[in-house]
Amino acid sequence: MTTTEARPTGRKPPQIVDMSWDPITRIIGNLGIYTKIDFANREVVECHSTSSLFRGYSVFMKGKDPRDAGFITSRICGICGDNHTTCSDYAQQMAYGVKPPRLAEHIVNLGEAAEYMFDHTIFQDNLVFVDFCEAMVKATNPGVLARAERSDAPRGDIHGYRTIADIMKAFNPFEGEVYKEALKVSRVTREMFCLMEGRHVHPSTLYPGGVGTLPQPTVFTDYLSRLMRVIDFVKKAVAMNDDVFDFFYEALPGYEEVGRRRILLGCWGAWQNPDVVDYRYENMNRWGKAMYVTPGIVVDGELVTNNLVDINLGLRIMLGSSYYEDWVNEQPFVTHDPLGNPVDMRHPWNQTTVPVPQKRDFDDKYSWVMSPRWHDSRTGDHLALDTGGGPLARLWSTALSGLVDTPYIKSTGHSVRISLPKGESLPETTLEWRIPKWSNTIERDRARPYFVAYAAAMALQFLEEAMGLVRDGDTKVFENFEVPDEAIGCGFHEAVRGVLSHHLVIKDKKIANYHPYPPTPWNASPRDKFGTPGPYEDAVQGQPIFEENGPDDFKGVDIMRTVRSFDPCLPCGVHMYVGKGKTLTTLHSPTYGANHG
Repeated sequence: MTTTEARPTGRKPPQIVDMSWDPITRIIGNLGIYTKIDFANREVVECHSTSSLFRGYSVFMKGKDPRDAGFITSRICGICGDNHTTCSDYAQQMAYGVKPPRLAEHIVNLGEAAEYMFDHTIFQDNLVFVDFCEAMVKATNPGVLARAERSDAPRGDIHGYRTIADIMKAFNPFEGEVYKEALKVSRVTREMFCLMEGRHVHPSTLYPGGVGTLPQPTVFTDYLSRLMRVIDFVKKAVAMNDDVFDFFYEALPGYEEVGRRRILLGCWGAWQNPDVVDYRYENMNRWGKAMYVTPGIVVDGELVTNNLVDINLGLRIMLGSSYYEDWVNEQPFVTHDPLGNPVDMRHPWNQTTVPVPQKRDFDDKYSWVMSPRWHDSRTGDHLALDTGGGPLARLWSTALSGLVDTPYIKSTGHSVRISLPKGESLPETTLEWRIPKWSNTIERDRARPYFVAYAAAMALQFLEEAMGLVRDGDTKVFENFEVPDEAIGCGFHEAVRGVLSHHLVIKDKKIANYHPYPPTPWNASPRDKFGTPGPYEDAVQGQPIFEENGPDDFKGVDIMRTVRSFDPCLPCGVHMYVGKGKTLTTLHSPTYGANHG
């Protein structure tokens, strides 16, 4: 909840300063982070996450031809539009009762693998790492930079940099070697994507029932040649990230508390297995477990479920601090799922979006983002799951489930082993991501390059299987279907930054209700009706401040690192609000915040 534990004695009298960053601009709307910081005791005592943009896709999807849903919903986002198209097609395929040919599934999987490699690389190396680069560390923690200059990089034999400071310098924006190389890698991986899905980022060749990509051998060899060009960069990226993040833990004792929250992770699974998936809801548990990233909900380090039927039925859309009217008194669209299980009124299938614009009030309603929660039937809690930025939840869920066992990826129950072949200069390499102690800023960021390696490894398998089908003359990529008069469907996928679900209701061959739930509402959600803060708020609130600057020249780097670690779509710019901050109060109470909401 929002109650802060009583502070230990021996603390300094608080010096509370109001500091806000609004907008941290995002493609999926404007994100503002409003904080109260205690500069005397170096910690954030309160945080609110707010979005000032209403989107309304669920409103204008009604009455449309459901076959258009993928093309329309890809425009939700200018970054991961293809993830929406893919997820929409999954939901439509369930509603239409159609299963695409195996080769079509491989082509979709190859496109999505390229998207993960493209997006995670440009985000990690050109946006996230700016917060850890030499120029930023020099401005916020000169003492840390001085230590980095004296610290050898343990994995220098892989990435080629002698000291930690050398790596930080390589990430300086517009000048650093790795910063510039990452931009080239992003171009190559984007080309790989376009070979499979036609156009980036709004695919022109993905449809319910299959794809329009012509499966000529050169399509796959062109993809493979590009993949092999980036394999060594991927190996180096993992080594550099590990070196820098391990160094931060050593150089700043207690840094594990930055962005740390209770382990509440959600993953909806990625990459369908063409030999198992049939898109029938009745079989969703079986084909969900066959996905090449295993769906799962992880609570306090324990795998609660990896059954997509359970995951679907537990979805609840809460309001609380959101600018909407409640819909619980409306007629439900879906009372029971195809297995006969009751469907809650707060489930996306039954949601009605009624916007109520109003003035922002942090004591009441303050955001256009709703509050998705997952109802834990064991405890009755509505859990504010986060995605860990995508990769953390994907790797954690896959590791615990122990189901993925492919030539290149093996889940062990406590780790994920990723095997990459020999590249242009580096030998065949096996990487191992191990379940960490914390769900925090550094571990969210660390997981990202490991997942780029995961995507590269899976792409090799998809290529081998696709080329095998083409050699055997199995080149069918589309299956015909009829749109039924009435149907429901749900699609589960992983957008780059985490969980993505689309929920579809068809009546009279038209869309009667449609709700897409990307990762941003999960992570950026405001306090719900129980007062539970959303993941950004929860991760920032209570975290220590390690930046050496005071209120007058405060950059907020620790806060920005935390927010960005969730990959909140694409951070294009950060603007400081309220000048140098406004001192609110100085209280002489060692337990300030004990009952502060």
